[in-house]
Amino acid sequence: MARVAVIGDVGGHPDELLRALRELGAGNGQLPPGLVVVQVGDLVDRGPDSTGVLDVVAPFLGGRWVQLAGNHEAQYLPSATVFWPQPIPPAGVRTLREWWSDGRMQVAAAITTGGDEYLLTHAGLTLTAWRQLGEPTSAARAADLLNERPDLIWYTGAHVRDDRAGPLWAESGAALHEPWMQYDGVVPFGQIHGHSTVVHFGQQRWRCDGRVRQRTTVDWQARHVRVRVGGRVFIGVDPGHGVTGAPGWQPLVLDDAEVHPVPAQA
Repeated sequence: MARVAVIGDVGGHPDELLRALRELGAGNGQLPPGLVVVQVGDLVDRGPDSTGVLDVVAPFLGGRWVQLAGNHEAQYLPSATVFWPQPIPPAGVRTLREWWSDGRMQVAAAITTGGDEYLLTHAGLTLTAWRQLGEPTSAARAADLLNERPDLIWYTGAHVRDDRAGPLWAESGAALHEPWMQYDGVVPFGQIHGHSTVVHFGQQRWRCDGRVRQRTTVDWQARHVRVRVGGRVFIGVDPGHGVTGAPGWQPLVLDDAEVHPVPAQA
């Protein structure tokens, strides 16, 4: 068992990441004993220093740090199309490709804590994508299948309500939550994701209505969103840093948790 900190989208803000790591007791490329970090992707773009973020993360990889890919990392991988108007420098692209090639950057992980099981991806696994994956009944099995990098992970979705979007691209609310709420079977596991939320933290307003809003609890200070879905909980951890950085946010910390795949030195 370990203490697990899930860090949401960083978006090119190394100072925000460093502050969070200091509060977790990390420093000089070292995590404190008993702590595992899972970062859900979108390390780069938007903020002032994407290269600086990669420099912060690099010393932790290969230890008790699980790095997931987001759509902003995916655009820099081989054969992908760069969509961000201010791409990161070539050295950063090489770094991301190395992490992807040697497995230091993955698609998914799973966490078990307090008898609950969560699948961690960048954007969340939609009902349609879960079915395409073969309807795995455990988060660990779903993570293993996603880490084989099936084609479904790359699908961007045709619009924000498209629940065929893969776990790098699915949007909260209409694509991720609503179809799962309409599912008449047993929701197999909870989820933890970044990428988008059903609220706008900066303006403290909702981006959804109806059943999703009724089943949502928001921690406005930590910038976490919990949506109750069929007896499970889907937790959003994207703090919405934008260009300037969020004025206040916290990693999601889970005590007495197990991570799959087991990171090195855990």
